[in-house]
Amino acid sequence: MNILVISAHPNLQESRGNEALARELTSYDHIHFHNIYQQYPDWNIDVEKEQQLLLAHDRVVFQFPVFWYSTPPLLKKWFDDVLTYGWAYGPGGNQLQGKEFLAAVTTGGTEKQYRSGGQNAFTISELLRPIQATVTKINGTYLPAFVLYHVQERTDEYLADRAKAYVEHIRQDAAALVY
Repeated sequence: MNILVISAHPNLQESRGNEALARELTSYDHIHFHNIYQQYPDWNIDVEKEQQLLLAHDRVVFQFPVFWYSTPPLLKKWFDDVLTYGWAYGPGGNQLQGKEFLAAVTTGGTEKQYRSGGQNAFTISELLRPIQATVTKINGTYLPAFVLYHVQERTDEYLADRAKAYVEHIRQDAAALVY
């Protein structure tokens, strides 16, 4: 299975969590790491290139830090620019039908803070609903997210261990991933 990881962190080198996840990916064949903030510092997304990348992979992972209960802004722009009417959805828009998608997110808050009734009032699953709805709109298959909570307070050893679990998660057969 060919996996495309679309990384959307504006300062990846300064992110202990996302950088640890990205570093672990380099050890595996069939995983293509694509840093859109590095690729498009001017925010001029090459739509055709991005669409070809999507077509060349079986599974797409959106890796990003949760920013104000959402995605970083360049990832939102990527969705708007790349998933076009007539290509990804709408009449004739079936290019991504059946492809698998999942989110891999990092948070500054604890898992307890991302619960109903917690400090952030919503679960990560609830906050990722717009991505799930997008995947549904493009006739893809949305798989369970990978979440790395409370990254600032974690040791390097913990992050390295979770990065290995991340790779296992994104490489796992879809039938084995359970909500």
